[in-house]
Amino acid sequence: MKKITIAIDGFSSCGKSTMAKALAQRLQYSYIDTGAMYRAVTLYAIRHGMISAGLPLLDKIEGCVEQLDISFRYNEVLHQSEVYLNGENVENEIRGMEVSSLVSKVAAIKKVRATMVVLQRKLGKNKAVVMDGRDIGTSVFPNAELKLFMTADPEVRARRRMDEYSSKGQFYPIEEVKESLRQRDHDDMTRAESPLVKADDAIVLDNSELSREQQLEFVLKLIADLHFADKSELRGQK
Repeated sequence: MKKITIAIDGFSSCGKSTMAKALAQRLQYSYIDTGAMYRAVTLYAIRHGMISAGLPLLDKIEGCVEQLDISFRYNEVLHQSEVYLNGENVENEIRGMEVSSLVSKVAAIKKVRATMVVLQRKLGKNKAVVMDGRDIGTSVFPNAELKLFMTADPEVRARRRMDEYSSKGQFYPIEEVKESLRQRDHDDMTRAESPLVKADDAIVLDNSELSREQQLEFVLKLIADLHFADKSELRGQK
């Protein structure tokens, strides 16, 4: 079967990572969580005093981002890829509220995005990859064979984010979570560098009322249709 690039974009807490991981496992593809890369940069900025009054210090972050070592390593015990920042496993730290509330602002910095996009393209250059984020189908891999744009009802998204936090022993008021998501959406859609928009050829997947299994079957059907179309085109050329 022909190897393809699958680009998954969409809003926070819409199940992009869950879908991407499930697809990668089923297809035996590599999975790249690009959002985690921006979270790692954000964590570094927080740790090194590069945030002031809730805003990233542009010059300081731009001055160091190219020197950061961000990588993914597979955890054989948990059966998942984890993010490493300069050799340190930061998978849990990057998922907290502090990083979540700042990551969109850090990700909007032009040099940060340019640096991460170079790394993302390098990681996905051989295809057979599922990559999720907010500009994968529009900026990182505009020629991806399959593009998805995931969305869900805001209330559903807030409950999912609450569940994610609580599973890690982190507890926040629901209104604080909703406000964080609203601000994240605004930042993602209005930033000057690669804003969150649906690619013209992306397929919308609203999973507000769909189970994980239903979502996976929907996307697998899209992939099967792609391969069938390719075979039909080849037969037509003979």
